[in-house]
Amino acid sequence: MSWTQEQILSRVVRYADLRPCTNAFIDTRTPGSDRKENFTIIGPGVSENPRQHVHVEIPHGFNIGAARQPAGCVNSQHSHETAEVFVVHTGRWRFTIGENGDDAAIELGAGDTISIPVHVFRGFANVGEGQGFLFAVLGGDDPGHVMWAPYVFSAARGHGLILLEDGRLIDTALGETVPQGAVPMEPPSPDDLAGIRRMQEHEIRQCVIAARDLQQIAMQPYPGVAGISESPIVGQASKLEHMPAGRMAWPHGFHLRRVVIQSGCETPWHKRHEAEVLMMHSGCVDYRWDGRELRLGPGDVMTAPIGLDRQYANCGPEPAVVYAVRGGDLPAAYQLSASDGRRQSA
Repeated sequence: MSWTQEQILSRVVRYADLRPCTNAFIDTRTPGSDRKENFTIIGPGVSENPRQHVHVEIPHGFNIGAARQPAGCVNSQHSHETAEVFVVHTGRWRFTIGENGDDAAIELGAGDTISIPVHVFRGFANVGEGQGFLFAVLGGDDPGHVMWAPYVFSAARGHGLILLEDGRLIDTALGETVPQGAVPMEPPSPDDLAGIRRMQEHEIRQCVIAARDLQQIAMQPYPGVAGISESPIVGQASKLEHMPAGRMAWPHGFHLRRVVIQSGCETPWHKRHEAEVLMMHSGCVDYRWDGRELRLGPGDVMTAPIGLDRQYANCGPEPAVVYAVRGGDLPAAYQLSASDGRRQSA
């Protein structure tokens, strides 16, 4: 299949074109949490607002989302039914664990990654001086709903948002009313809370890897090709790629690597038979296919078509740092292309 420029562009989400939702969750009018922006980039995510804009609806087996918050803004304590991994794009962030956020806490900066296990209460706040941005990867095509800590419901009371048992959010400030027969969600019961895992700081630190540590475990993915490295973050070891397991190797439904392409370097032409999403962290990359190319910059997200010959090239003076999310717990090796991919489309 030949892919046109328009078709590939439909799989690219520019940072400048992100469409936020400012009332995605029950806590988004609670003082202290009322300035956050939520994004569903690939897949529906866990937004409680049916009007949340989904940028790319193609099922991948995982979801890509994001959060953007000004300094001091808090995302309240909640738990997820599937894996949730955060990559810090910009800012300084404090992640808190536990029903009230007092079981453990850890701070992360740009390029750091945290994977928070399922059924664990977590929250996060921008503790830096300016606006901060987080990429989020959620397991599954349908990651389900979040469970909010009990205090979130009382804190949100009187601010116009009502969460229903089916996961929908009703915004009374916009004139919406609870549909006939619908039931507002109650705070978690003692039985619900009994199913929540508690983690201490030493445990959550095993779910984190810093950008500086990734430099120490970088591997050369393309034999004989200098200037390109991959560091495993999430996922099992891959014997075919001679790649060790990431620090967070338990099943997520996807795996995550950090790819660094030095200035002037490019990958060989290759294809993959698993979903591959690029989350641009820094620098710039030219994505090439079928005699065409497009440029990706910081904050941009792209999903590459499965089976399409491709090449990635650093187009700037500094190293390009990319976080690559690929489908499945067991990573598959790339396949070198028989041609160099520079053929013109018919």
